[in-house]
Amino acid sequence: MPSVPPPPEPNDPDAFPGPQRGPGGRNARSPRTGPDRRTVLATRRLESYTDGVFAIAATLLVLNLSVSGIGVVHSNAELVHQVQALLPSVLNVVISFLLLGLLWLIHVRQFEFIPRVDTTIIWLNNLRLLGVVLVPFTTSLNDEFSRYLLGRTLLPVNFFLILFISTWQWFHASSPRRRLVQGASPEAVHNGRVNSASALVQAFCVVLLATVWGSAAFLVFALDPVIALALRRLGVLKPTPDGAVVG
Repeated sequence: MPSVPPPPEPNDPDAFPGPQRGPGGRNARSPRTGPDRRTVLATRRLESYTDGVFAIAATLLVLNLSVSGIGVVHSNAELVHQVQALLPSVLNVVISFLLLGLLWLIHVRQFEFIPRVDTTIIWLNNLRLLGVVLVPFTTSLNDEFSRYLLGRTLLPVNFFLILFISTWQWFHASSPRRRLVQGASPEAVHNGRVNSASALVQAFCVVLLATVWGSAAFLVFALDPVIALALRRLGVLKPTPDGAVVG
């Protein structure tokens, strides 16, 4: 009796549809036809590229801080006074750095369960990274022109747009028709959608509050654990059998 090969592992990239290699290493045409045909690629280069852009953007934030504005100091008291004047700039850098870290964490959690990507995800990721590289610029505007409405709202709008694209990307990848998410339970996929939508709503509230409060509006994100707890109590967030966290 012939042996039956074991089923593929859930995270085995060879188990998912992708470009087939023909003779000479060239991509052979897929036999599938119809509107569902798409280019499906591994994520290793996309993830490396994304990690690099996040790292560069986070590093560039420190350029907003400089000792050149301190001027001549003749005593400890004068130095303390000058450093205190820099505290709003330091606070803006810290806020932007922490939020970039949060966005990167969302990216890591999502791509833990996305072994293959299509062209749509690649371009959505590029748009998200465009928002990421603009964070040092919008942080500088928030630092220098926070007394003006546009100056104090562009940074929150920047983060809102990044989260919007990230949410769009996860909803696209987790669509049952596309089958790009692998290794996560249906409950984890659902929770990932809820978490993404919740973060987007919080970011929208930050934009509205920033018109009055400026950078202090980002404190809304500190309520995320409370909001998540309320969503669990209401049954919107579901228990996951595998304990996976997405988004």
